[in-house]
Amino acid sequence: MVMTKKVEIRLATLEDAEDILAIYKPFVTDTVVTFEEIVPSVDEFRERMAFILKECPYLVCVVDGRIIGYAYASPYRSRASYRWNREVTIYIHPDGQRKNIGTALYYALIEILKKQNFANLLAVVTLPNEGSAGLHERVGFTSCAVFNQVGYKMNQWHKVGWWELALMSPTEEPKEPILFKDFDEQFFIAGVLHKATELVKI
Repeated sequence: MVMTKKVEIRLATLEDAEDILAIYKPFVTDTVVTFEEIVPSVDEFRERMAFILKECPYLVCVVDGRIIGYAYASPYRSRASYRWNREVTIYIHPDGQRKNIGTALYYALIEILKKQNFANLLAVVTLPNEGSAGLHERVGFTSCAVFNQVGYKMNQWHKVGWWELALMSPTEEPKEPILFKDFDEQFFIAGVLHKATELVKI
């Protein structure tokens, strides 16, 4: 008999910090996916999450009680006129790859950010990375730039590609973004997370 796995995409909490960091750690120590070189402590990572959650969603995919992937959005530059932009980030444990988890997490993240009145999303990918590039393009991002020789890690220079996704027309006047801490749309969020969960193919 085939056992059905329990899958849930939900909002992260600060109590998830240790489990999320466990996913992130090997990307720091063993890859150039991230240009971070020293694994942050759980306390530091929890502080990062708390900062992000004030402004943007931080999502996790949980399979049979285990966090298998996460995605979030963070500010892109500090000047006031950049406030409609957000940079998105996603990490999936190797056990969760090729199960549509990335697509599901991004679906939910994008829908919530759009409802918060953000206008543009940006993603940065160390190149080459066909899997990440393909994921971003499947959910609507388009390649917009390549920066050469910008990160030196593991005794080698690396280039990064930038992808962008417009959430509104360039002729449309944007509404002021609603920070996540002030975003009182629980019914909407619940519906988006439910639909995202249904996209996971386990």
